[in-house]
Amino acid sequence: MNPGPGPGEDRTVRAAGCVLWRRSPATAGLELCLVHRPKYDDWSWPKGKLKRGEDALAGALREVAEETGCRAVPGAELPTLRYRANGRPKQVRYWAAEAVTCAFSPTDEVDRVLWLAPAAARARLTQPYDRPLVDALLAVLHLPRTAG
Repeated sequence: MNPGPGPGEDRTVRAAGCVLWRRSPATAGLELCLVHRPKYDDWSWPKGKLKRGEDALAGALREVAEETGCRAVPGAELPTLRYRANGRPKQVRYWAAEAVTCAFSPTDEVDRVLWLAPAAARARLTQPYDRPLVDALLAVLHLPRTAG
């Protein structure tokens, strides 16, 4: 029987988020939601650290609600991103999620949201490792990479 990692052995930060999408109210084209975090002055997907014992999908939907004010319906799981943040390994699980209702209110954590066509979202994302999730979403929605 494997007791699992001992104290300090697994320092991986576990987080979850969504590539949040909707049909544009104006054009019916696909729009993706990016959040601006003033602490880092970056544009990223809505995501955050999981609470102890929290299910990853539940955490992803909680973070979407907290950061964007949107209630979302989850879809397919997207690729998990792994990278280093503040000297520690970080693992972020992502899901495609359709925004159903949204009522954004700025906070200290997220002061702005943008709804952008896929190509514009890809260009606006601050971290290059976030960009492949645009194509992953388009694939699960069965849309061409050039959509939007």
